[in-house]
Amino acid sequence: MTGFGPDPNSVYPNENIKQVCFIKNVITRPNIEVGDYTYYDDVDGPERFQERVTHHYDFIGDKLIIGKFCAIGRGVEFIMNGANHRMGSVTTYPFNIMGHGWERFAPDLKELPLKGDTVVGNDVWFGQNVTVLPGVHIGDGAIIAANSVVSRDIPPYCVAGGNPCRVFRPRFDREMTEYLLKLKWWDWPPDKIFRNLEVLCSSDLERIKTIAE
Repeated sequence: MTGFGPDPNSVYPNENIKQVCFIKNVITRPNIEVGDYTYYDDVDGPERFQERVTHHYDFIGDKLIIGKFCAIGRGVEFIMNGANHRMGSVTTYPFNIMGHGWERFAPDLKELPLKGDTVVGNDVWFGQNVTVLPGVHIGDGAIIAANSVVSRDIPPYCVAGGNPCRVFRPRFDREMTEYLLKLKWWDWPPDKIFRNLEVLCSSDLERIKTIAE
């Protein structure tokens, strides 16, 4: 403990709950970036989060970028650009990965429908068994319902879900959303967050404006 919450550099924020880990401290791939306090919850081993990031190949160069204070439920999967097949040819079958002479017919990267980095903002909550497709951007403060398939960008501070995932409603009105996006409480030092947890955890939205200074 730092005195102002769990140590962001520890694997388990609570040593008594080993199904929750801070992802930043267990990833080894340089093409995955995760902010402080973002956790994965999985009774079968949260340390294995990287296994939930599939088709992620160095030669493609795409990144998974996840912000701070995100809550990621069990079974969430991030499918990266390596899952995409050549679509402009007669067949989409990936002959090249089978070897035995077929490797000569590997597609050039420009022939693949690459969609760039997958980016998740800060304070995003994923329900269980969400699938995120390549190149999606999910805004700060969004909530993604369980069992959703996220195939398009999700704006900040929205509740979204379904297959394909769509926005159900904004969490707050436009004024409050813009205020929170400017506030960026997740970038505060730990002591300031600790002092203001009562307000951050309150449903009295107007109180948040009392701690902006």
